[in-house]
Amino acid sequence: MQLSKKEYQDLVKQRAEKSPILKDTALAFLIGGAICTLGQAILNAALAAGLPRTEASTLTTIALVGFSVLLTGLNLYNKLARFGGAGTLVPVTGFANAMASPAIDFKSEGMVTGMAARMFTVAGPVLVYGAVASAIYGIILLLL
Repeated sequence: MQLSKKEYQDLVKQRAEKSPILKDTALAFLIGGAICTLGQAILNAALAAGLPRTEASTLTTIALVGFSVLLTGLNLYNKLARFGGAGTLVPVTGFANAMASPAIDFKSEGMVTGMAARMFTVAGPVLVYGAVASAIYGIILLLL
């Protein structure tokens, strides 16, 4: 069966599921907000315990990374991401998941050639382009 390009596009449009954008947006907002609320609760608890703000902030980041990696290891972060979508891309937890997930997936290939080599497959480009972009923005700011 030969389809023209237009017939194929029409068939794809006809068969494609409609994206529930309002539902997806609301869930992303709720899940992302819940992650941020958890971070704020940890920060508030650390400040109430008498930690200085810098140490409380560090503790909050470490706790969020730890929770994210733990949930990734238990395969719960993936389920949360399927439910909450982009809401799980909160920078600290999303980045920790992006580092831990490939490390877990390639652990069977060994510590060096598997886990260590593949850990940056998702996060590596983010680090590289983030560093390059920040250098370019810094140079532009310096020149202005």
